[in-house]
Amino acid sequence: MSDVFIIAEVGSVHDGSFGNAGKLIDLAADLGASCIKFQTHIAAAETTRNAPMPPYFKGEPRFEYFERTGFRLEQWSLLKAKADERGLEFLSSPFSVEAVELLERIGVSRYKIPSGEVTNIPMLEVVAQTGKPVLLSSGMSDWREMDRAVETILKRHDKLTPMQCTSAYPTANDRVGLNVLGEMQARWGMPVGYSDHTLDNHAIFAAVALGAVAVEKHLTFSRAMYGSDAPHSAEPPQFADLVKGVRAISEMLASRVEKNDLDPYRSMKQIFEKSVVARVDIAAGATITAEMVTVKKPGDGIPAARLGDVIGRRARGPIAADTLLRPDDMEPALPG
Repeated sequence: MSDVFIIAEVGSVHDGSFGNAGKLIDLAADLGASCIKFQTHIAAAETTRNAPMPPYFKGEPRFEYFERTGFRLEQWSLLKAKADERGLEFLSSPFSVEAVELLERIGVSRYKIPSGEVTNIPMLEVVAQTGKPVLLSSGMSDWREMDRAVETILKRHDKLTPMQCTSAYPTANDRVGLNVLGEMQARWGMPVGYSDHTLDNHAIFAAVALGAVAVEKHLTFSRAMYGSDAPHSAEPPQFADLVKGVRAISEMLASRVEKNDLDPYRSMKQIFEKSVVARVDIAAGATITAEMVTVKKPGDGIPAARLGDVIGRRARGPIAADTLLRPDDMEPALPG
């Protein structure tokens, strides 16, 4: 299994500050992310002026929020250049056809479709026409809606990764939907990913163990920051732990262990396992009974599992108490 694609989702955590957006790129790079992701909102193309704000953020009208926190084409270009310099892939979710056109102008290499745009078939068709890989979130859609979105992309190419997501902020454990990862794989026969909105890293780790090839987590300087995303995002120490954990799990999944290969345990087996030992002094010629023997460490003699093979044999010579029996201590000799 190759390294999991770890997306640091900035969203609107920058709150319209171009400086903060750049610093978040540096932070994501320093923490070991694969990718930095923003959201490209063009207010006039995306929403009416009286559209409601989501229940988890009532800070200001939606149109004004998107207009205030959006960036110009030149600024997006500079942010992508900075991500390139730091070795991060640059992503930004589009929320309109106009946003796709902007992202094409700055040269993104793939697209992430946010949950609320799964049913925006006109935009999906434009994205698919670019021929670029697509990460398709699923947080607000049922199977019928997801099927149509998948079909729309597949008409153009098969570079598609559906991502299980729950659009709840924060997401409770019983709503994560890890089962959906396997259902997606079975339904479409393609790699899947996971986009997380829980407050810890447990769901991400479980998703990777279940085969997710891409994971996404919101990143913030502090959950105390203003805006719709920061209160549900990972602060730097948590995100660092996420990256460390995902990389470790990826290595575990990629490293096959052959259970019948005991070479790594030879010395340990001698130390920790048990051998057949004389419980009492056994005279030469005596028939060995169950009362005369027991099993004790170390494990470099007759294995404890063969205790029954010793019973009934005759001692070839005297055997001292608390010593390991050897195959040639008995007649007939114990086969190897």
